[in-house]
This record gives sequence, structure tokens and C-alpha cells, in this order.
Amino acid sequence: MAILGTLLKKGIMLRESLEQMYSSPLDLQKQELRNLLIHCQNTKFGLAYSFDSILNKFKGDNAQFYEAFKSEVPIYDYEKLYAEWWHLAQKGQRDVCWPGKIKYFALSSGTSGSSSKYIPITRDMVKSIRKTSMRQILTMSKYDLPASLFSKGILMLGGSTDLKRSGHFFEGDLSGITAAQIPFWFQHFYKPGKKIAKTKNWNEKLEEIVKKAPEWDIGIIVGVPAWLQILMESIVKKYQVETIHEIWPNLQIFVHGGVSFEPYKRGFEKLLSKPLYYMETYLASEGFIAFQAFPNHKSMRLVLNNGIFYEFVPFTEANFDEDGKIKEGAETLKIDEVVEGKEYALLITTNAGAWRYMIGDVIKFTSIETSEIVITGRTKLFMSLCGEHLSLDNMNKAIELVEEEMKIDIREFTLLGERSGSLFAHHWYIGTDDTIDENLLAERLDFHLGELNDDYKVERSSALKDLIVSVLPVNIFYQWMEAQGKVGSQNKFPRVLKKEKAQLWQNFLIDQNLQTS
Repeated sequence: MAILGTLLKKGIMLRESLEQMYSSPLDLQKQELRNLLIHCQNTKFGLAYSFDSILNKFKGDNAQFYEAFKSEVPIYDYEKLYAEWWHLAQKGQRDVCWPGKIKYFALSSGTSGSSSKYIPITRDMVKSIRKTSMRQILTMSKYDLPASLFSKGILMLGGSTDLKRSGHFFEGDLSGITAAQIPFWFQHFYKPGKKIAKTKNWNEKLEEIVKKAPEWDIGIIVGVPAWLQILMESIVKKYQVETIHEIWPNLQIFVHGGVSFEPYKRGFEKLLSKPLYYMETYLASEGFIAFQAFPNHKSMRLVLNNGIFYEFVPFTEANFDEDGKIKEGAETLKIDEVVEGKEYALLITTNAGAWRYMIGDVIKFTSIETSEIVITGRTKLFMSLCGEHLSLDNMNKAIELVEEEMKIDIREFTLLGERSGSLFAHHWYIGTDDTIDENLLAERLDFHLGELNDDYKVERSSALKDLIVSVLPVNIFYQWMEAQGKVGSQNKFPRVLKKEKAQLWQNFLIDQNLQTS
């Protein structure tokens, strides 16, 4: 195995040198869009939106192709694209938005909406995800890692690979769809293995992994922070050890995504006896969008030449309404028109048949030169009752600062907007098992939010009258997720609850005999 590890590390370093991209971001993106249009020009979607005429504009300058594309093809959100096109593919129709029949649909976690979404997954998309996953593995050559790590097991905590047959297609989590199709060479490293991966019941899957844990030599763990933390706590408790490294002494890397890791970090590291390398990914149900390419960078590199074309919508009041919905005639930009430090909502066009699709994420470029980004929030997961414009990035950072200052472990949190007489209030629900003074926590949270966000600070002296904090046991958050059918794998607790979801949460707390105000 040591020889295998040495060979793998040398192979990774060689491949890394070959993977460097020398073309400009715009050239890469122009070629991607052209390929997507050519591939789909005879689909129902391509014929409806005159892909042939758009392709003719690629012969001109770099402004013409994009102007033609955005003038012909409208912007879609999930509801519109599903209602007009994707539902036809679900019924078994061929050549709808992508050539051929769609065999798989990924169930998204539905963080922003009221129910799960069905996202088409094509063979081309699966190939792209594999290719980008390999690119991220290649970045490990930049880390100071022993050759032996590359022969250790990789635990991927994902959805069931036993997919549900629904008429003309199979449905399941993206992680379950991709894990069911892992290449043969990777099966030796992959844990928990095919048998456990098929388990549908999430709690049973965790129990089976806990039983097997001492038999595996794990070097890398992959998954959503909350669920991996729960798993490791269960392993530590069952085998009565101090840290996970007593079970997996060679654990060195945690690949995470889907939610900001910073609020979890303090509690997560209590389970370790030595530091890990943290590698962030941006793998959504709609595609593998970005990954952390450099050690110690809190940013990710956009993947520009692997089946996705990006557009960027300045996240401003001119382009979005108060509910986070894009306005008619919103300004859209291609990659050579963005600037560092400004927030943009992402539109993506993919090799799974998404066209000018509003994915719902808000990003910010930290480097134009290397196309590196950070995710700052969601178009619908922000709070602005009276002009405070509180972003998800603000919330995560404030929680992180409060944890450090008060030496506490906040595992989950969510924010609701409420009326306070004729004015407004923010109601924070904080998930922790530590003993906390709610008034002090509210005071410090309010202070840090004001330091992070000038609009918030201004509104706290006028229309935003109160900041209320309710501290709850961590398990309450996971019980609510289970009640909503959102337990496990890619599901995350929403950081902002509005309208129906806010009411569901408050009703749940009343049923649990917990104070809500």
C-alpha cells in the first residue's frame, strides 16, 4: 500500500501540472456555451429559442454572442423551467432540454422553497462531476501530505444509492446517484461501501457506519459538516474514546460543502487530537461549480471549462425584489464584466439541460485573475425587514465571532423576522448544549452584526427595534428537520425562515412546549 500511495502522489503531481488552464476565462466560457448550444440545437428547447441563429453570432466579437444568447433565451427559476420543460423529460419525452432521455433526477434539499426540487442529471453531468472531483484531488499536491495518505480510505457520507424508481426515471440525492456510479478503480478506497451506501434509512445508515468504523483506515472524510459531526460524536461515544483520531489515526482531510463551515468549526475540532486540512467544495444538485484550489485560501476556483456557462446578476435592489426574486429586465454580466468585492446572483447553463437557470446562490469574487469566489448567501435567505440588508455571510461571521468571544459551541441557528409593535424585530434561535446567558448573547450578537453591516447598525437605531435570542437544545433543530422529511445527506437547516416555513417552525416549538418569544 505504501508503494501505491507513492505512485498515486506522483501521479497527482504530474496531472496537476497538466491541468493548468492557460486560456482566458472569457475564452473558456465562450467555448463552453458554444459547445452547449451545438449539442442542444435540435432539442425542443434549442428549436424554440433559435439556437442556430445564436450560434451564428459566435463568429463576431465577444459581445455579439452573449447579446444574442440573452436576448433569445429568457431567465428561468426552478418553477418556470420545470413547468415549461423539465416535467416533459420526467414523463419520458426525449430531447427536451438535453439530447436523449433523462434517466436520473436529483432531489434537492429545498432549502429556500417549501418542497424538494427535481433536478435532471445526465451522463454528461456525471462525467463533469467526476472530472472536477479529480481536479480537486489534484490540488492535494499543493499540501504537505505523506504519500501513505493516498492509499487510505475515503468516507463519503451521502444519500442512499438504492434509488427510487418513479415512472420513467430514478430519483434520489445527487450524492446517491453519483456514488452508485463510482469508477471501479475508486471502489477500493470508497467507504462506507456498496452495502451500507444502499441503506435508505438515515439513522440506520449512521448506526451501520458507527459499527464498522474501527475496521476502516480513513484518511479523508467528505460531507455536510452537521451530519459528519453527529457521526463522529456517535463513534467517539460508542467506543469511549476522547477523539476520532483514536479510531482513525490517519484522518487528515475534511472535504465539506453545502453550508458555511465556520459556525461548526469550534465544536468540530473538539473531536480531533490533531488539525485537519479543510477543503471546501461548491457541488450543487445542478453541477460541480467550484472548489478550493489552494491551501489556506477561504475561496474556491470556478470551474470554467467543464460543462457549465455562468452569468452574473448584480445582487442589488435594482435587480431583485424584497423576496429575492429577480426583476424583469435585470442586468446580467458575463465573466469578463464582473469586479472583485461585489455580490452577484448566479445564472447557470449546464450539460444537464439547465438554461439561464437562477440557482439561488449569491457569490463574490475574491480574485478576478484566478476566478476565485466565496458564497455569501442565497437570493432568498437574507433578512431585510426595513432596509438592514443582512446577508447570510453577515450571520455566519457574527455567530463565529460570538462563539470565539464567549467560548461556546453554536451548532445550529436560524433567524425569523417579526413585528415589534409598529416596528420590527429579529428573532434568533440558537442551537447549543452549552449554558448561556441569553441576554448577553443577544447583546454581543447585536454588537457584531452592527460592526459587520452598516445598514443593520443604522436600522437598529430606528425601525429595527429589537433583537431577541432564544437558546434551544441542538437536537430540537434536527428533530424539526426529521419532521419535515429533511434528515440526512445534503439537507441543511435553513439559516433564515420566512412565511410558511417560519410558521411551521413556530408551531413545532409550541408542540414541543418550548418558549418562542
